[in-house]
Amino acid sequence: MLIEFSVKNFRSILNEVLFSMVKGAGRELEDTHVLPAIPDAPVPLSPLLCSGVIYGPNAAGKTNLLLALAALQALILGSSRRAPDEPLPVTPCLCGEDSRARPCAFEIHFIVNKVRYQYGISADQQFVHEEWLYAFPRGKAQKWFQRKARAGETVSFKFSGKLKGKKELWEQVTRPNASLLAMAAQLNSEQLAPVYNWFAEKLKIAVGMQSWNQSPFATLSLFEKKQQQKALQFMRAADFAISDLSLREMDVDCNVVTRDMPMPLRDMLIDQLTDAKSVEIRTRHKTREGGRFELDLSEESDGTQKMFYYAGPWLDSLAKGNIMVIDELHDNLHPFLVRFLIQLFHNPKLNRHGAQLIFTTHDTSLLTQKMFRRDQIWFCEQKEDQSTRLYPLSDFAVRKGMENIRLGYLSGRFGALPFLKAITEEFGQSHGE
Repeated sequence: MLIEFSVKNFRSILNEVLFSMVKGAGRELEDTHVLPAIPDAPVPLSPLLCSGVIYGPNAAGKTNLLLALAALQALILGSSRRAPDEPLPVTPCLCGEDSRARPCAFEIHFIVNKVRYQYGISADQQFVHEEWLYAFPRGKAQKWFQRKARAGETVSFKFSGKLKGKKELWEQVTRPNASLLAMAAQLNSEQLAPVYNWFAEKLKIAVGMQSWNQSPFATLSLFEKKQQQKALQFMRAADFAISDLSLREMDVDCNVVTRDMPMPLRDMLIDQLTDAKSVEIRTRHKTREGGRFELDLSEESDGTQKMFYYAGPWLDSLAKGNIMVIDELHDNLHPFLVRFLIQLFHNPKLNRHGAQLIFTTHDTSLLTQKMFRRDQIWFCEQKEDQSTRLYPLSDFAVRKGMENIRLGYLSGRFGALPFLKAITEEFGQSHGE
């Protein structure tokens, strides 16, 4: 489970911003929107929220916050296959001349196997400047390791006696542009493997056009496991008039795929595609007369396709307690479907394993105190220097259960709105008005 995440000097984020999933003081919606206490935990852990939503105008930095979390994940998971001279996937803030020369810094607090961890890393595109990991197995911090570097050369590795394993080997194999956490975990560190696996298996991030929420492949895994009924039930629960789903494998016609390619590339691809299969996903509908007709999934509406893409990750996350991070959840979906997706995480009968949902949206119909607690709502806005400011609704004195949050946001009370008047004036001036 995610506790909190902070980042500084990344893309539009100059000064440190903190996003937290820790429950605030209010007691509203506790039975549905707050995760139950972890049984048999060695020490009491702060109650955490099931979901968090981020609002703000375009170019304010909402997506950059999620990209920062994705960059942290990539720094770790890409370590073993990253070439020695390959640049790291980070972009410093360009708002100031000095920030361009400083490393990006990330820190995350999370829970794995009932133990809280605090992991941090700072890096530029050339090398890792610092990396550290604290564990709290009994409530008191144990600094398992700390690593520092200067000018691309490692200055020091420090390990705790609480961390067991081949530490000298970890030092030797950890390149300047690799994560020590990743390298040690992949060299069979029993203590670090669960921490690495949290980033690899529990953190599901969908940002950009190449993400799983733009592809059916995650849901297709349900078909491979003969669980297509679950995908169908998911679609029906969202009120789609689909009576059945089917999958058909087809041979790939190599000659068609490679027809206009140069001969060396054509020969290589034909060799790779031999015996390859393509998949056709079909939806079945009933007619008014009781008959049936079928459609290819690509012929369905964008919203229907998006819900199919979500079926696998959603059901998997609820079953395994994953953290889902999604940019613009509302994209191509009716507001009622967005509510449906969110409320699955707020349903304690379905969310029994600590799954969490974090997303950005422009859908202001969700801004009600019946939909979210005040500590679940966050705002991003662009400061005068074009850097990002992030803050929660709980920073404001909002009357519990009485105040219209949506109206307050749209009237500018909480900030994080586009400057439409300034844009209009600029547009008029550019046309000589």
